Amino acid sequence: MAIDRRSVLGLSAGSAAGALLPTPSRATPQPLGSLGLDVTHFGVNAGSPDDQTDALQRAIDASAEARVPLWLPAGTYIAADLVLKSGTQLYGVRGATRLLLGHGAAIAACARADQVMLQGLVFDGRSQFLPEGRGLLSLREVRGLRILDCYLQESGGAGISLIGAEGEIAHTTIVGAAGGGITTEDGRGVTLSHNTIFQCGRHGIRVTRARRGHDGTQILANRIEHVGATEGDGIVIEHAGAVIAADNHIGRCQGSGIHARSAANLHVRGNALSAIGDFAVRMEDGSDGAIVAGNTIDGTAGGISVTDRETGGRLVACQGNLVRNLRGEPANGRGIGIVVEADSAITGNVIEGAPLAGILAGFGRHLRDVTVTGNVVRTTPIGVGVSVEPGGGSALIAHNLIADVSQGAVVGMSGGRAVTGDLAGGEPSRYASITVSGNRVR
Repeated sequence: MAIDRRSVLGLSAGSAAGALLPTPSRATPQPLGSLGLDVTHFGVNAGSPDDQTDALQRAIDASAEARVPLWLPAGTYIAADLVLKSGTQLYGVRGATRLLLGHGAAIAACARADQVMLQGLVFDGRSQFLPEGRGLLSLREVRGLRILDCYLQESGGAGISLIGAEGEIAHTTIVGAAGGGITTEDGRGVTLSHNTIFQCGRHGIRVTRARRGHDGTQILANRIEHVGATEGDGIVIEHAGAVIAADNHIGRCQGSGIHARSAANLHVRGNALSAIGDFAVRMEDGSDGAIVAGNTIDGTAGGISVTDRETGGRLVACQGNLVRNLRGEPANGRGIGIVVEADSAITGNVIEGAPLAGILAGFGRHLRDVTVTGNVVRTTPIGVGVSVEPGGGSALIAHNLIADVSQGAVVGMSGGRAVTGDLAGGEPSRYASITVSGNRVR
């Protein structure tokens, strides 16, 4: 049975997101202190049906120049293309201070600013179309950014778009962003933590760079669900190095849970991934250097895939992952627990219920220096498949416990098809580059 290792399996997205909106506070808003400013002192009227961009901009400019907080009482404010200057600090009543997009390319934007703070605000795009690459918040070359405890909904583009930014987005919810939840390009030290991203289009979080290089973005403890475009991935990492994706909950994505393209030196650890339409973790297009460890993967089309040796995909330590209940179709290249091609160690993983194979080492001629040791593989047709095509490289398959397999514990593969008997039973001498020893089969 042939495998197409690049094909993508679709998965329909789910339910509506309105229930995630925070309950408005009933408390009467108070000034932040003697050094803070109240936006109503600048002619801004909460709840007015008119566009209040000009009055809001005057208030923002005054507070930024004074480097003091600006308080927005509970209510609705219609505005567009507000400019956030250095020192801007906007505070609202959580769930009750709402900024609605007027006629513009964003609710707020900034360029070359520092020490910008947004907290306790709701940003509503009202599903209006935004230009490509823009978000309800479009922030460029900003330092000391803090977006905390905000809520963004119904963006016709991205929720938040960062370019060349340094700072943090935390405890923020993004719902229904057609162009994706958060995009950071050419980041200079961005932390994205404890956010909820729900029912977005292209991706939940995307980290990218114009040229391949060090990035250092940290993606920590976020909840990402219902990413609904055809290739909608939970987390996308492109051309970026030293990115950490850890302790995230990712589910119901039509594409991959975590998808790396031409990335390097990644840490993918401690994530919980479920109901994913493609491989839960996929690294391709020359991605090299990654630790993939301690993840739990349940009910996805495939487990972990690190391929494209021909373009430099290599160098992965894959250890301590739990992969179970896979549901992908083998004919579509899914249904495999872990697949790698080059310069990689697969150690100490537990895999149960893979429709095709628990582990696949190499594909076609793309096999080089792979070790498969100390794993537990159960309830799958093939325990460990290894490429035996001429021109392939070396593999060591040793000291694994393999149980309840119907086609063989260790089987030679060619082009995704089984072409040998069980190599764990004494046939490996035919393939000098493949070492099979010490496996326990029952």
